[in-house]
Amino acid sequence: MTSPRAYLDYNATAPLRPRAREAMLAALDRLGNPSSIHAEGRAARGMLEGARGKIAAGVGTAARNLVFTSGATEAANLAVTPHLRAGRDSDPFDLLLLSAGEHPCVLKGHRFPAEAALTLPLTPDGRISLTALEATLRAHAGRRIMLALQAANNETGVVQPVAEAARLVHAAGGLLVCDATQAVGRCNATFSTLGADVLLFSSHKLGGPAGAGALAFAREGLHIDETILRGGGQEGGRRAGTENIAAAVGFASAFEAATGESDESSRLAGLRDDAERRITAILPEARFLGKSAPRLPNTSAFAAPGIAAHTLAMALDLEGVAASSGSACSSGKPRASHVAEAMGLNEAAMLRISLGWRSSAEDVELFGIALARVVDRIRFRSSAA
Repeated sequence: MTSPRAYLDYNATAPLRPRAREAMLAALDRLGNPSSIHAEGRAARGMLEGARGKIAAGVGTAARNLVFTSGATEAANLAVTPHLRAGRDSDPFDLLLLSAGEHPCVLKGHRFPAEAALTLPLTPDGRISLTALEATLRAHAGRRIMLALQAANNETGVVQPVAEAARLVHAAGGLLVCDATQAVGRCNATFSTLGADVLLFSSHKLGGPAGAGALAFAREGLHIDETILRGGGQEGGRRAGTENIAAAVGFASAFEAATGESDESSRLAGLRDDAERRITAILPEARFLGKSAPRLPNTSAFAAPGIAAHTLAMALDLEGVAASSGSACSSGKPRASHVAEAMGLNEAAMLRISLGWRSSAEDVELFGIALARVVDRIRFRSSAA
């Protein structure tokens, strides 16, 4: 008989929701290229545009302002560029500001020259320093500035002051691109609440299929001069290639489910708090990253002096618990977390647990039991050495 496992890595990916699977299977059974003008093509186009409209409405923009991509990474590479324009006659951006905690798809995926990208520090609680942002905007007054700022950090769950940053950037004549991958479906992440000009996010964090994402513009007039994928002119000329209809409708279904769960935040916060109580009982010296700041209700990251996070993650896996020692995009590479380092932590390795739609109290209980076993073994080996 298979032993039970607890999956606590939703910030890496979420299980596919049943309704998303059903929507995808229905789409796979339909014939037609959405660019074809015959009946089958028009039906396929209807499914694609229906999915686009649902997601666009959910973040507060028109359907024509949303571009489907292969994921948030492609969306970031597409959007964070000097060639994003606020109007046909507007000049390209000449300076990119980045928070030190951004996901690698933004830190490494932007298309600005290295000398035109400036990194802004985080405060000890993991939020972008608005003081540093203000000073940088003053120092570069008159330049065309873009700020790339995530809505919530994927490693710590810390919610960033996007609306406040947007006001500062807009007052300086700039634009804000927001990676809302971890925030959509977990907090109120829309154009009106965030004040961003561009949002990017992903399907599989919500319980939709992997390989689907979106880039959304707040308004008409925002466009990208230089696209990455060129060809037949799909997605309004912004992203060529035959559209993945099954992924799009699965994405839309998961999006509707995730954003429609009114009591899910309180449920997940309760499970997270229970997990943190168990961690504290086992590891009184544990430090929870960003706990003094607003956090996503589903995420907890902690560091314990003397215990390597990647060792702890592997040991928990053997005990039946899936947790993470950092961003999934860097998994398998035991190294310091750039987010923890930006927060000024000496113990830069962290363990992250993240919860989601299928998480239960039993998962948290299994985690607590497994953590106690693992820590006891680590301490025994340390004392015997």
